[in-house]
Amino acid sequence: MGLKILYITNGISGPGGLERVLSIKASYLADTYGYDVHIMTLNENHGDFFYSFSSKLTIHNVDLKHNRTTYLFKYRSRIRNLIKQIGPDVISVCDDGLKGLMLPLLRRNKNIPVICERHASKQIFINSNNESFIDRLKYTFKEKLLNFFAKKFDAVVVLTNGSLSEWKLSNLKVIPNPLSFYPDNSSTLKNKRVIMVGNHGFQKGIDRLLNSWKTITGGFDEWKLEIYGKKDKDGIHLKLAEKLNIRNSVEFYDPVKNIADKYKQASIYVMPSRSEGFGMVLIEAMAFGIPCVSFDCPHGPADIITNEVDGLLVENDNVEAFGISLKRLMSDEGLRKRMGGEARKNVRRYLIEDVAKEWDALFKSLVA
Repeated sequence: MGLKILYITNGISGPGGLERVLSIKASYLADTYGYDVHIMTLNENHGDFFYSFSSKLTIHNVDLKHNRTTYLFKYRSRIRNLIKQIGPDVISVCDDGLKGLMLPLLRRNKNIPVICERHASKQIFINSNNESFIDRLKYTFKEKLLNFFAKKFDAVVVLTNGSLSEWKLSNLKVIPNPLSFYPDNSSTLKNKRVIMVGNHGFQKGIDRLLNSWKTITGGFDEWKLEIYGKKDKDGIHLKLAEKLNIRNSVEFYDPVKNIADKYKQASIYVMPSRSEGFGMVLIEAMAFGIPCVSFDCPHGPADIITNEVDGLLVENDNVEAFGISLKRLMSDEGLRKRMGGEARKNVRRYLIEDVAKEWDALFKSLVA
């Protein structure tokens, strides 16, 4: 029997990147390494998972009503009881919120090592579409709290080398996310289809993508832009596409479980994000041999894409340059195939068997 690991997160039922990563990583550790893996979630009905989890791991749901006065005290009590019940060798916190960051102070047994997994760039605290003075103060305060609590963990794991520059800690470790699949066959790159996968939140930059798509004119009428992800309730991006008069070439879809089939039919992948902790969708697309165009945002894409070799990195927020880069790939099938071939080779470094070795080594170093 391997180590006993407790992952603490908010939820694992949805279609997000964190859920995707945890389903791959936790399942692999349970199935291949023989780890006794436990996952704690909050206020979730586990009747239907978007991603599949190994039957060998155990999921614990904690129902906790959100009462501002008593919430943190009840959270601490439930956490302590669960830790006592499970008796983990290591705790790994996958909750980017403040309550997750407070875990080292909330636990009763200080001898159990605790890891903080950072799945988002710190830029998420300062990149907001609300520029009010109060909100800017709030984000600055959150960042200071983040720095304070991060020092209390036995290890803080970030996903990219770029993220290292955001921290001044001695307990930092870089372990990237693992690939969810590495297909036998690549995309043909012949379909006139550009794809993006991500929710409609401000950080994902769909507004920047649509404004960039508007600049692509002349000879590209057959090309389509497909966006897969959870939509915002106000339909902001649908309205923007209509306002820009590009609705006939842009399609919005809900999240799909067979996203691999959508990658296989695409010829270009786009990442217009304002910030990224990593970019799971980038490496998934590249595994299909698809060249990617991405803004050089903090901090994931530059770790993954080698500019002009296996994709194109564009100056952050330069919408016009993003459109020019897209047109380069759209107009040159040979360039797509050359970059796509390099992309497929590049992402082999993210295979789960290699990433899992790094996690296994970290866990064992903390309990030695």
